[in-house]
Amino acid sequence: MGPCESPQSACQHLWSSPSLYASFGLLLGVFVVCGLALLGLLAFVSWKLCRVPWRTKAHFPGPSPTPACDPELCLLQPPLLLPSPQQPAVTMATEKVKDPMGSMGFLETAVKISHTSPDIPTDVQLSMREHFLRRTQRMQRQATEPASSTRHNSFKRHLPRQMQSTSLDLGNDYVVDNDEKPTSIGRIQPELYQQKTLESEDSSKNGSSKNCGRINFSLKYDYENEALMVNILKAADLPAKDLCGTSDPYVKVYLLPDRKKFQTRVHRKTLNPTFDESFQFPVPYDELAIRKLHMSVFDFDRFSRHDMIGEVVLDNLFETSDLSRETNIWRDIQYATSESVDLGEIMFSLCYLPTAGRLTLTVIKCRNLKAMDITGYSDPYVKVSLICDGRRLKKKKTSIKKNTLNPSYNEAIIFDIPPDSMDHVSLHISVMDYDLVGHNEIIGVMRVGCHAEGLGRDHWNEMLAYPRKPIAHWHPLLESKKSEKEWKARTASFDSQGSCPSPRPPASP
Repeated sequence: MGPCESPQSACQHLWSSPSLYASFGLLLGVFVVCGLALLGLLAFVSWKLCRVPWRTKAHFPGPSPTPACDPELCLLQPPLLLPSPQQPAVTMATEKVKDPMGSMGFLETAVKISHTSPDIPTDVQLSMREHFLRRTQRMQRQATEPASSTRHNSFKRHLPRQMQSTSLDLGNDYVVDNDEKPTSIGRIQPELYQQKTLESEDSSKNGSSKNCGRINFSLKYDYENEALMVNILKAADLPAKDLCGTSDPYVKVYLLPDRKKFQTRVHRKTLNPTFDESFQFPVPYDELAIRKLHMSVFDFDRFSRHDMIGEVVLDNLFETSDLSRETNIWRDIQYATSESVDLGEIMFSLCYLPTAGRLTLTVIKCRNLKAMDITGYSDPYVKVSLICDGRRLKKKKTSIKKNTLNPSYNEAIIFDIPPDSMDHVSLHISVMDYDLVGHNEIIGVMRVGCHAEGLGRDHWNEMLAYPRKPIAHWHPLLESKKSEKEWKARTASFDSQGSCPSPRPPASP
């Protein structure tokens, strides 16, 4: 608008523009279309609402001239009495009900008999019988048990409770057609299945907690010979492993992590054997704190593999007994299906620097590794893999130590991981046996991370709680197959969250 133009001339100029007319026409068209749509919707809803009563009237034209009474109400109504005190009145009512499965049938709601005198004339009985036979020929009836009443006790004696008979005995005069079928047959009773389910759950719980008996032994340390004396005395209440209801038990004794083992004699056909055998394990007194006493109870079988009954493991010998004098000990035998294998242990430290985004794993040493060569030794090295949501991002290895089961490394392995990725990564540590010819064998594995279990998770959380400080722990090695199955089960839920990016060092300021 120019400086000399008035507001009225400016408004006339705007209304006279063709673009304004086009927009106004478009807006008016939108309003018209919306109005027509609303009118159509209202008409459709009203048509639907009016159509429902018409359908109801089509299926149910109107009430019957003689409305049928409810079965329960009919049973509660008092019986009609005849004016004459010598004539009984018998009232029968039938009602046509809809079967839940879609079948239609006639259901007799009640058969009511009222006696005003104990003696009924013979002619009245004959007329009632003829009337009843004519009625049964016209319609199919189904008898139901009448309501409990002192007046109908004589009738209830002839009517079975479970409706298993096909005819009713009403004084040997009234006969009901054999086509009648009780309504209770064929119906599912959930309470029966629930009871069986509870019984099966109880039996499964009782079966899972098997009784493996008890074992009696004694411990004493011989300071002169620097040896641990283990005396296997007896066992009691062992489970039967043979068909004759007995077992042939014997005991294997280990002082882990040493591979040397002792075995008792086999006692034939008994569940309460008395061994009374002593074994001597040479071990310095200072090493008793890190030793484990392992006793495995087996059932001897001449023609097949020996069955394992159970085992007893003592982790701390000093807490179990006073080794300075002989102590008698009873222990429950724990159920086990296979003998546990000791693969050795690995010691390493973890240190994380949040500002630099650097994780340092220092492999310190291993001890009591499993011998993989025929010489009784191994050529071990350690391989560390960085895992993110089930995918291996990086792997690094230590040097190889020849012909030893207790190698020392003191080698650091560094990974660059930003702080925001620490909740998604973990470390897979494998102790391998180097083989010049053929492939390298896995001695044992373990995992550490926030998604690991047991000591691996605790070690990781302690590292995060104390940054910039090396945290060292011993970790037992596990079998590769068992560890892989557990790891896949734990990482299966992480795959749905998407893959995480490769850890990169934080950007420099």
